[in-house]
Amino acid sequence: MTSRSLTVNLKPTVLDGVVVAAVIAMSVLVAAVFYGNKANDDKLTAVVSVGNKVVDSLPLFEGESVHTYSNNGYTLQVSVTDHGVCVQESNCPTQDCVHTGIITRNGQSIVCLPAQIVIHLKGADLGAPDAVVG
Repeated sequence: MTSRSLTVNLKPTVLDGVVVAAVIAMSVLVAAVFYGNKANDDKLTAVVSVGNKVVDSLPLFEGESVHTYSNNGYTLQVSVTDHGVCVQESNCPTQDCVHTGIITRNGQSIVCLPAQIVIHLKGADLGAPDAVVG
């Protein structure tokens, strides 16, 4: 029985450098495409729907304001501030919309089922992580 020795070249070659450069270039390209459109969505907007119809679009970061919406015999007072959106008062029986509190991130919603009013935040989160891993 004869033994063979295997020799391995551990020094980087020119081809290794080309592969590393290609991976870096692809990473930069993907980051540019993914984050390039974020500049246009730099503000959150509260979109208010009453009975499946959008009735208002309220930009955050433009000072404090209070808006009143009514439907199905119920009235909601919606407060919009630089920090978020909340329902201050409602005459609906369950008060779930009031108990939701302040919503501050893209995709969050406040729903009042008896009034059929939905307040949904749309836009970018400034400084908020997209995902938490680990």
